[in-house]
Amino acid sequence: MFSNIQADLATYEGSWSSQGFWVMVVYRFGRWRYTIKNNIIRKPFSLLYRILYKFIQIITGIELPCEVPVGANFRIDHFGDIIISGYARFGDNCTLRNGVTIGLKNIEEKAAPHIGNNVNIGTGAKILGNITIGNNVDIGANAVVIETVPDNALAVGVPAKIILKKTGQKRD
Repeated sequence: MFSNIQADLATYEGSWSSQGFWVMVVYRFGRWRYTIKNNIIRKPFSLLYRILYKFIQIITGIELPCEVPVGANFRIDHFGDIIISGYARFGDNCTLRNGVTIGLKNIEEKAAPHIGNNVNIGTGAKILGNITIGNNVDIGANAVVIETVPDNALAVGVPAKIILKKTGQKRD
């Protein structure tokens, strides 16, 4: 847990005051408590995690459940109004900004997006459903992404249009 927190602090350039870092500390604590095998000992840590999770949710406006796997250098650049489904997954070097929602497209299908490596998600973006966001992808501000985005692409608009970065052509 502490090595992960140290890596998170480096991701936030040593800024203890960054609210994204606070979220990551609570997230790391939540993941760590699952390593405690004895159920009786784990229960007080689980209660503490739930209290800290709710506190950090109220203070920062960010929901990042500890069930979500995140890769190295995961960064929440701006706080506020960020909701991440417990079914989502993130690769390495992902950056989120305020107002981002990553979650279910409909309540019947319990599947959320799988986000690849080196993904930059702009302010207000909504990424919904059982889709994959490839590696080296930029999601534009306020984009609504409801279909899979290939590697090396840009997704912008409502609904999102996918533009391949190398060619600059829209994908139909």
